[in-house]
Amino acid sequence: MNGIFKLLGPCVLVGLLGLCGCRPAATGGSNAAGSKPDGRLTIGVAFETLQTEYWVAGFEAIKAELTTRDAEVLEAIADSDPNRQLRQVRNFITRGVDGIIMVPKDAKSCIPAIRAANDAGIPIVLFNRPAGETDAVSVAIQADNFRIAKETTEFLLEQARKTGQKHKAMIVMGDLGDVNAIGRKDGFDAAVAGNQDIVEVVSRVPSEWNQEKAQAGVVNGLQAHPDISLIFTSSDFLLPSIVSALKSADKYHKIGESGHVILGGFDGDATTFKMLEEGYLDATGVQDVYFEAEQTVQAVMDLIEGKDVPPLIEDPGFVIHQGNMQEMAPRTWGANVR
Repeated sequence: MNGIFKLLGPCVLVGLLGLCGCRPAATGGSNAAGSKPDGRLTIGVAFETLQTEYWVAGFEAIKAELTTRDAEVLEAIADSDPNRQLRQVRNFITRGVDGIIMVPKDAKSCIPAIRAANDAGIPIVLFNRPAGETDAVSVAIQADNFRIAKETTEFLLEQARKTGQKHKAMIVMGDLGDVNAIGRKDGFDAAVAGNQDIVEVVSRVPSEWNQEKAQAGVVNGLQAHPDISLIFTSSDFLLPSIVSALKSADKYHKIGESGHVILGGFDGDATTFKMLEEGYLDATGVQDVYFEAEQTVQAVMDLIEGKDVPPLIEDPGFVIHQGNMQEMAPRTWGANVR
């Protein structure tokens, strides 16, 4: 049993955990001393935020996967505060968890939490966001952001080429302090680079993953370039803001209708799937949340057993569009959370 636990006792520790936002999952009780006498494992699951459908879907998928493996789950949500998340991870350690799964705010702020887990000898796996360059040891499960964004943009360009006209394009970028946002921007740029005959990028909208900033940027971009006819967003989370701006400019039309803006995104959320069904969205790159959740849980279990696990496991994802929607819907998490 942990020495700190012996010193403070369970009641004091539970009080401290409550102050820092840790709580037992609804699917299982807390485990104050790590793995139980019956052999069950305790896994701490610390998410930076649940403010998007993707994070909620990932959170639920991970908990469901852990439940199928008869593991106890401790939950913690940091509300975008890396210092709070560090305290939550330290509380997991004090509770004697067997492993930790974490979604960090960014690549740098998570490193102290990883070091704390390393010092305690507890394996830690990062879901969807890897750490930056460091000697601290973790495993990351991450979507291949570059590949998925590139393949999605290539599909959009195929649709543009079919029109027989050159198109002006906009990209709505994410927070470029987030490695995921950088990969998506780079994937878009790589696809466009060989297709200057069909597309010219005339607007790059910074969003910082913020709806209001995205909407203002898209409005300004459309005012400066009213002939924009192709838009790629680095997250489906921002589509409501983009749609609002398109409607204000009278540019929101279905595929095949006059004035349709070729539109693509990244994530595969419920809003996106509805837009696909209704014929407004051409395509989106899907992060396979079910694959990532299964791989995340498998990685932490393997590490607990002392098995070798590669430092990065990539989710290749896929592109869903009008032509394959029925086939790919079962694998698209947004089709299953509505």
